[in-house]
Amino acid sequence: MNIQRLTSQTILPELPKLTSLLQNAVVNGASVGFLLPLSEDEALAYWQDVAKAIEGPHRILLVAKMDDELAGTVQLDLASRANGSHRAEIAKLMVHTSFRGQGIAKALMNAIEQEARQAGRTTLVLDTREGDPSESLYAKLGYQRAGTIPEYARSINGQLHATVFMYKLLK
Repeated sequence: MNIQRLTSQTILPELPKLTSLLQNAVVNGASVGFLLPLSEDEALAYWQDVAKAIEGPHRILLVAKMDDELAGTVQLDLASRANGSHRAEIAKLMVHTSFRGQGIAKALMNAIEQEARQAGRTTLVLDTREGDPSESLYAKLGYQRAGTIPEYARSINGQLHATVFMYKLLK
């Protein structure tokens, strides 16, 4: 497995694969902010927005590759205000269904935590749909439950679900 940080230049050839990854995640029920049907144009537009965001100093995008295939991705949003300069939010952890069960999500999380440390961030936050496998993964990686908000996010079938907010203090 190869994990790499994409830049505004290196993301461009990856846009079709990233688009496909997002569509795969949504079709398979991931709670990543999109609902069905997720068109290729809508998924591509999202990644084009990410490409713009990583031009600046507040967004980091990592991808995991297996044998040159895009297997997963995760992002880190660095708080930009002075009172949050120690904080970052982990977002959009996705692993393609073809590559699940191989430790990719854990490897991406470990790598994004290292990016956070290098950026001087000591408090990480994230949110996930309550009961999803990701909640268990985050707990195993040392994330603590901060609280739950009922009916926070809509799933692909239209049902409202609780979201769990979690944090980890890096040492």
